[in-house]
Amino acid sequence: MERLLELARKRADRVEVYGKDSAGNSVSFEDGRLKDIDSSFSSGVGLLVMKDGKLGRAYTRNLNDRSGLVDNALAGLAGGVEAGYELPGAAELPGLSSYDPTIEGLTSTALAAECERLVAAVGGRARAQVNISAGREVETVRVLNSSGADFTARSSQYYGYLSLLYPGSYSSISRLTFGKGFARFPDQDLEFVVDTFNRSAGERKPAAGKTRVLFLPEQVYALAWRLTTATRGKEVFEGVSPLKDKVGQPVLSKLLTAVDEPLNDAWPGARAFDDEGTPCRDFALFEDGVLRGFYFDRYYAWKAGVEPTGHGYRPDITGRTGPQLGHLAIRPGDTSFADLLKEMGTGVVVAGVLGAHSGNILNGDYSIGLSPGLWVENGEIAGHVKDAMVAGNVYEDLKNVVAVGNRQHAAHMGRFPALLLDGVSFATRG
Repeated sequence: MERLLELARKRADRVEVYGKDSAGNSVSFEDGRLKDIDSSFSSGVGLLVMKDGKLGRAYTRNLNDRSGLVDNALAGLAGGVEAGYELPGAAELPGLSSYDPTIEGLTSTALAAECERLVAAVGGRARAQVNISAGREVETVRVLNSSGADFTARSSQYYGYLSLLYPGSYSSISRLTFGKGFARFPDQDLEFVVDTFNRSAGERKPAAGKTRVLFLPEQVYALAWRLTTATRGKEVFEGVSPLKDKVGQPVLSKLLTAVDEPLNDAWPGARAFDDEGTPCRDFALFEDGVLRGFYFDRYYAWKAGVEPTGHGYRPDITGRTGPQLGHLAIRPGDTSFADLLKEMGTGVVVAGVLGAHSGNILNGDYSIGLSPGLWVENGEIAGHVKDAMVAGNVYEDLKNVVAVGNRQHAAHMGRFPALLLDGVSFATRG
């Protein structure tokens, strides 16, 4: 990568080189039996050049032809993308514990043994199809540039997943766990999955209308997706975000605080710098319901005339860097799952979603199918519902938060507790 940097510097004003390597293996069980064993490895290098105020990009899966890669990046200047921002320089970054070396010895045999343990632990306790998977990944990211930055991050991640499917259905009760190294699937989460499945085994057909709705942690992303889109620097610069003029104003319930925590190395994937080499910091989007700010990469920060916030990430080696939240967390409250159900009284639990993208995401609208939805009566799970959905707008419904769960769980897009909302539209067919 150093040789590539030197070659490109001779022909461009500013240069950034990004490299990423990842390796992992996974095992999956379907209906309690081994289905698949997979191993993967990927490696790539991305090159960004700036010359005469224009930007060009190129990438490769190997560095056999460095000169050709530079030629391709320079050819990208013809696209006319303006780039007047500076690249970050050298900096003292905090040391993070993001890598557990014991994960290197975690073989597919060991992963399969953990899956078999879970199959045995579920045993005959639930009349369900038992699907289980486990996997591990080691990732190394390096960013160096012509301004003197040269940063490397190595991280490890282990995951375990347990799912119990209702007979004749793809709907399930599931839980996902993450760590920097191997850890047995927690007994508490195993009991949650089995108990919740058994209590919801029967089918219920409740009437439609406004009701209390409990989003389980794994499904909160359907709401968070709307918030992260409206606070993204791209939409703010383009003037299309509904939150563009609301910094310092209460937008959500006082019970909600959402923070991006890249420096929190208690969870896997902690980062001291983003994919552009900008130092990371903990960053509050909402505090006690009040909007605190927007997140930017270097390009959109330059366009908007603000400082970058350390949120410039690539979706993959082929993709363009853009503002992304990689470490989003909603702070937990003080209410247990059992007490959330009691507080709900009557209503529906969102235990799985279909069509999380449905509705106008930018404006906060959502309309999602339940896969499954769990019907609650008198503070207890009474069964599951089919062909049902909930719909609303996050800027209305997240003002009506009744209670927040006391445990964060790893989920798509971040770490979330359960959220109990009031007055959400619920519909069902038949």
